[in-house]
Amino acid sequence: MPVRPQIAIVGPGRLGSALAWALTEAGYRVNEVISRDTRSSQKRAREIARRTRSFTTTLKTANLDSDLIWFCVPDREIAVAARALIRSSEWKDKVAFHSSGALASDELNVLRRRGAAVASVHPMMTFVRGSIPSLKGVAFALEGDAKAIRLARKITRDLGGDPFSISATSKIAYHAWGGFSSPLLVAMLVTAEQVAQTAGLSSTQARKIMLPIVRKTLANYSALGPAGAFSGPIVRGDVPIVQKHLQTLQKIPQAKEVYVALARAAVKYLPARNRKELKKLLAAN
Repeated sequence: MPVRPQIAIVGPGRLGSALAWALTEAGYRVNEVISRDTRSSQKRAREIARRTRSFTTTLKTANLDSDLIWFCVPDREIAVAARALIRSSEWKDKVAFHSSGALASDELNVLRRRGAAVASVHPMMTFVRGSIPSLKGVAFALEGDAKAIRLARKITRDLGGDPFSISATSKIAYHAWGGFSSPLLVAMLVTAEQVAQTAGLSSTQARKIMLPIVRKTLANYSALGPAGAFSGPIVRGDVPIVQKHLQTLQKIPQAKEVYVALARAAVKYLPARNRKELKKLLAAN
């Protein structure tokens, strides 16, 4: 395996695009972008290829003359894509990664049986349309064969990332943790927008007004830890105010459910005065 192996990206979606660009910036050669045999997928592959000076193929026409094949497809498609590519190459001495946060490297067993070293390599980062994040400082969870893990550590460090090992049996819990860190955080914020509408503000106004306190809360969480960043009526043990919150949230039942669940977590995990009274109030709602 060369010091800087040539890489084929399977899946020209948001993750594949971000990885291809980051790898190119780090001095790696992305020489093939493999898409599905659809117009939209091929169009995205061509966009990546232009930026990385590589060429495009499909699952049916892939060359697979790269040292590393990196699968960046949805979880349900990893094993399917691997099976589709078996015939395209001699897999002995190759390495294959997939980037599912939830699934283990066993999704690539069909390639492992053909002689490839395989690993799951997942960046703890959010990838959305219209935004390509930097991977510097991003943690990468690694699991799989020793040879593949050694290569994954080198590449992710070259990307500026922070690789760490995780067991196959811990992947689902790890992925659920990631769910709390980004998508469910967004769900909490959009629920807050609904509460703001009850106070007479639009969603746009709510986002503008919330952003400074959200940013400062995250900064405090980073600098001071969860206990140091926690403020409001629960930490003060102000039971009457929490009770009034619950009463007004009767108008938005789903928001009330979210409030109660988060308040119970706060009482359990964070500093709170009048803990017994707060638990009793929350248990009744």
